[in-house]
Amino acid sequence: MTSEPHAASSVSKLSPNGYMRMVASVAAIAGGLYGYDTGIISGALPLIARDFGLGYRAQELVAAMILLGAVIGALSCTRLSATLGRRRTIVIVSVIYSVGVVAAALSPSVWWLAISRLVLGFAVGGSTQIVPTYIAELAEPEKRGRLVTYFNVSIGIGILLAAIIGVAGNEMFNWRWMIGVAVVPSLILTFGMTKLPFSPRWLVEQDRIHEARVELSKVRDSRETVRRELADMQDVAAQQARESVRGWRALREPWVRPALVAGLGVAAFTQLTGIEMMIYYTPTFLRDAGFGASASLWAALGVAITYLVMTFIGKLVIDHVGRRTLSLATLPVAVASLLVFGAVLRFNLGGHAQQYWVVGCLIAFMIFNSGGIQVIGCLTGAEIYPVSIRDQATGAHAAMLWGSNLLLTGSALTMTNWLGVGGAMWVYAGLNALAWIFIFVAMPETRGRSLEDIERALKGGTFAPRPAWREDLRSAQ
Repeated sequence: MTSEPHAASSVSKLSPNGYMRMVASVAAIAGGLYGYDTGIISGALPLIARDFGLGYRAQELVAAMILLGAVIGALSCTRLSATLGRRRTIVIVSVIYSVGVVAAALSPSVWWLAISRLVLGFAVGGSTQIVPTYIAELAEPEKRGRLVTYFNVSIGIGILLAAIIGVAGNEMFNWRWMIGVAVVPSLILTFGMTKLPFSPRWLVEQDRIHEARVELSKVRDSRETVRRELADMQDVAAQQARESVRGWRALREPWVRPALVAGLGVAAFTQLTGIEMMIYYTPTFLRDAGFGASASLWAALGVAITYLVMTFIGKLVIDHVGRRTLSLATLPVAVASLLVFGAVLRFNLGGHAQQYWVVGCLIAFMIFNSGGIQVIGCLTGAEIYPVSIRDQATGAHAAMLWGSNLLLTGSALTMTNWLGVGGAMWVYAGLNALAWIFIFVAMPETRGRSLEDIERALKGGTFAPRPAWREDLRSAQ
């Protein structure tokens, strides 16, 4: 990389802040692919079932394979990101996206389609593990939240596009085209990532200090900031080099346990609170509640639009309000929305206006869940884990996300058969309430802190969910 200093001055006429936003936008295309490839199956599956003559069990298999692949991909990409670096791993993931999309679109049989979606899932899980980490390791502490959540906004765009095409699919598109069109953004991601910087923190871990300085200078306004942050990274890397336990075994170290508990708990509740289940099954739930098929699909489109709008608003406010504060403020309204939703259906309330109550409660839940805990799910995994376990912990974090998604999605229809849609909504209300309790008890505020400061708080025993955390951290330094 001897030519990098020149590259740093000629990369773009953008300011460092503008260039960092561009880096986050390109990397976040992976989130759009995640949203689209997981969301498109709801619109494509009826057409696939018709072409291949699938029963409901085969349809469940096709839908679930991407979630199983995501768990595998999240865990497998930890070694790749540690050895090859974050940027190269994202390039590999984007190539796997392309291969999986093309294979799925050309599938001659249902088993070929299922395996292709397993491959796609590997890319989905890998991108969840590595893209937020890559952006977080390049971002300034004060802007890290809004930059990492480009990934969430991109997921929302992908889900919305999938919903739009799902509504139009029966009349305008063959299911192969519905799936195959995702190859275009995957190729854009592959090419775009080859032009972006390496993670300076990863370079410091490889003892490539000069290259780290060059890459960091592309996204910082002053040499003094680069010098200070680079010294901080070197200090933490030196401490890591002196540690005798590393890798997966290091996850058992007592000092990292608070971060693991907080991070993996948030990852689980991001899914267990029901957001993905609502996105996947809104048409089914609404048909069970008496809506027509067309109205159910349009309501699902409204859910997708709400998700996108609220994740974008969350991106704008997260660095001002804080991760913990935003979640604690929004989850109670999500709980109330689901309680009312369940009561309306369980006790047949609302009379002639019942369907308006149902849609209103559904949209209210989407507003306060997607605008709160969903904003911090991937962000927490990108910023809370110390460098000595970051690759392994972010893999476990993404695997927890997808494992919880698989658990909830796989049980949603069974639960509604047992309890009815109204009873199921009460269960999900309880899970949202548990999420509030967990965040209150276990999740500290990380707003405005560098990744190195968060690690020092863990080592100093001051990583705790209390207002005095900032003062404790400063005194520990």
